Amino acid sequence: MIPSPPRLTEALSALRDQVAAVPLALVTAGRDDAVRTARGVTDQIDDYLLPRLRDLDAPLLTVVGGSTGAGKSTLVNSLVGAPVTTAGVLRPTTRAPVLVCARADAASFSGDRVLPGLARVTGGDGGPGTLQLVVRDDVPAGLAVLDAPDVDSVVTANRDLAGQLLAAADLWVFVTTAARYADAVPWDLLRTAEQRGTALAVVLDRVPPEAAAEISADLAAMLRDAGLASARLFVVEERPLEDGRLPEDQVAPLRGWLHGLAADQEQRAAVVRQTLAGALDSLQQRTAAVAAAVEEQRVAAAALQEAAAAAYDAARDGVDQGVRSGSLLRGEVLARWQEFVGTGEWMRSLQSRVGRVRDRVAAALTGRPAPAESLQGALESSVEQLLRAEADRAAERTVTAWRALPAGPGLLGDRERELAAASPDFPEAAAAQVRDWQGVVLDLVRSEGADKRSRARLLSWGVSGTGAVVMVAVFAQTGGLLGGEVAVAGGTTAVGQRVLEAVFGDAAVRSLAERARADLGERSEALLRYEQDRFDGLVEAVAPPPGAAEELRATAAALVGARGA
Repeated sequence: MIPSPPRLTEALSALRDQVAAVPLALVTAGRDDAVRTARGVTDQIDDYLLPRLRDLDAPLLTVVGGSTGAGKSTLVNSLVGAPVTTAGVLRPTTRAPVLVCARADAASFSGDRVLPGLARVTGGDGGPGTLQLVVRDDVPAGLAVLDAPDVDSVVTANRDLAGQLLAAADLWVFVTTAARYADAVPWDLLRTAEQRGTALAVVLDRVPPEAAAEISADLAAMLRDAGLASARLFVVEERPLEDGRLPEDQVAPLRGWLHGLAADQEQRAAVVRQTLAGALDSLQQRTAAVAAAVEEQRVAAAALQEAAAAAYDAARDGVDQGVRSGSLLRGEVLARWQEFVGTGEWMRSLQSRVGRVRDRVAAALTGRPAPAESLQGALESSVEQLLRAEADRAAERTVTAWRALPAGPGLLGDRERELAAASPDFPEAAAAQVRDWQGVVLDLVRSEGADKRSRARLLSWGVSGTGAVVMVAVFAQTGGLLGGEVAVAGGTTAVGQRVLEAVFGDAAVRSLAERARADLGERSEALLRYEQDRFDGLVEAVAPPPGAAEELRATAAALVGARGA
């Protein structure tokens, strides 16, 4: 039973909008089927269910469909008794669908109530995207016949349109031939009719007269086995055409049946109720298939994000290891540290405020920065290189992992090369963060010595130098150093640290190093988080939101509730 439309049409509209908005952009095993299913649901709601529910007494829309060369157009012309649609040997013959109706019913089809996506044309073929409307005085009121494109057309747009038109029909008249009635394509469509409960008639065309009984019995058995025993079967024997139309005795049974439906309002209403109820019944299962695909999309999106997270977690670990292992105290940093501490420059400077002036004068005369500034510059470069290396490595790992996932290549697209390295502005951002970190370290030194006035005098010139020692202490875990490097870097760091401890105290120095390390860690995390967001953003832009599948199922369940109201 079909309830009064208002509540049901509201529920249908809600389901239509939600299915149309479902994101199915990621490549997954069931994505293509789900896209077709979602499109089929929205098309059928737009083209058939909503228009039919709003006008239950509208004329019976009979769609004549079938395989290439089955004789659909010839059958339509024969039913009408006039050449209303083009029949011929060239394929595809039917470019735009042709709808034939009585003059009294023209208003029901001239607007966009039925098949709103197709523009109406009269007086000739309007081409793709149109519906040719033919008004005839000899067609009975209450009946419209539509000649659809081939369901197996070589033109993809024709195949899609044929499926859309069949879904918009109150009644299918499916045409096949004695030579092709067992083909896969016709049975795919017939199974669809069974699943949706569509009212169906099957025309078996071009049947050799001597084999008519045998072939029709075989097809009738196949229909029963497929759950389509209620389908009306009409047999058209292979006979010469008369003025391009089938012999009258061959087409009369089908025409008489259709005209009888048009004349009998109760029978016509029964056909409409059958197809309408069947289409509504099918929506929950079809929506469930789309919801399952949405969950598959969520799983695919999670796999992509997990791959990116693993790559950038490894980068974070790499930065932390590089900071704690002492590996940054090699090369230029080690040379500058030896220059700064190994020569005793810093120790002598601590003993006299003249040291600050001497360093500045020497720097001005030689063009070389003071040892503390050289050390800070070397540290800056070393940390920046570490960050860049880990960011590049994480980007490359993510791209490699995504290539191995079904949804990855399509998401990378033509940006793959760009995404395989750190973003172009990363070096500048990393350098800025390291400089800011060094400034924070100096601020920590200043704030730590602020309440120690007697010792502040000793260090008033040496904030930069003291900060440099704190920075080195952050990296002086010596795990990455060997042999003489330990003696020079570790040993001299210990000397510098003991002096700092004498000035600030043991706990304060440990606190300075830990606070400096924590601040550097936060800055590194922010930089790598920004880089990871490039990949997460790509996924989030196309992935279904959390709960999308559940919402889709709930909307389909609400439709069931609206039908039972």
